Amino acid sequence: GAWQCCEGRAPARQIYLAINRWHFSFPSVEIGESVRGEDVYIIQSGCGEINDNLMELLIMINACKIASSSRVTAVIPCFPYARQDKKDKSRAPISAKLVANMLSVAGADHIITMDLHASQIQGFFDIPVDNLYAEPAVLQWIRENIAEWKNCIIVSPDAGGAKRVTSIADRLNVEFALIHKERKKANEVDRMVLVGDVKDRVAILVDDMADTCGTICHAADKLLSAGATKVYAILTHGIFSGPAISRINNAAFEAVVVTNTIPQEDKMRHCPKIQVIDISMILAEAIRRTHNGESVSYLFSHVPL
Repeated sequence: GAWQCCEGRAPARQIYLAINRWHFSFPSVEIGESVRGEDVYIIQSGCGEINDNLMELLIMINACKIASSSRVTAVIPCFPYARQDKKDKSRAPISAKLVANMLSVAGADHIITMDLHASQIQGFFDIPVDNLYAEPAVLQWIRENIAEWKNCIIVSPDAGGAKRVTSIADRLNVEFALIHKERKKANEVDRMVLVGDVKDRVAILVDDMADTCGTICHAADKLLSAGATKVYAILTHGIFSGPAISRINNAAFEAVVVTNTIPQEDKMRHCPKIQVIDISMILAEAIRRTHNGESVSYLFSHVPL
């Protein structure tokens, strides 16, 4: 009946063709040893072939759960589909909520992730979620690698990151600035307005993720034209899709610093400006504390030794 109602209309024909052209592949998972009664941690980041990796994670969680493991924790350094956390236009999906439902239905008892795009995503789950922060590691990197850090200014490339930059600026006892951006459509920035004084200072752009890097590269140009002496960018999740690498190579950054929530070895070979902060110890300590029933909140403000 639905197809008859749509007969002769382009959208219906396009959907029908897409379904017929789809090729399915089925990942096979087999756990190599007994997990009965065990506390299981499955580490899988939302990157690369993201849909394949997500499906593999769901199948592994379910395989452990029906093999009678006592608890299954999904350690997801970069949460997939985190940017689709609300309906920003008509008929848009809330994919982050869908992923949360899928993880819960698969059998996950606990989630450990890092720097969610919106911390409210924790509320999509009915199971415990530990949202770790890269901020302590970022502060350590700034103090150890930027000689003029006491004369720096922390800059957010958009208004949504104001809370993040004010927290870092307070911890370093420096000032902060904001860049207000307007988008005509996704991944395209139309106009930028700098709020704050960066003249004769080292500007450090801080954000949770960079995809095509259009925003941070425009922001770097804006900061230099406003009188900044040097510009660094520090990002938690370096997705670097499309023209990102060529944009960074052509931009005036001293360095673009990312964590290894997403593997960066291949990107570093093509872009010498990219540097990596290793957050493996933060995740390892979170796993240890969770397993032993200890508080994880220590990691919100400290880097484990």
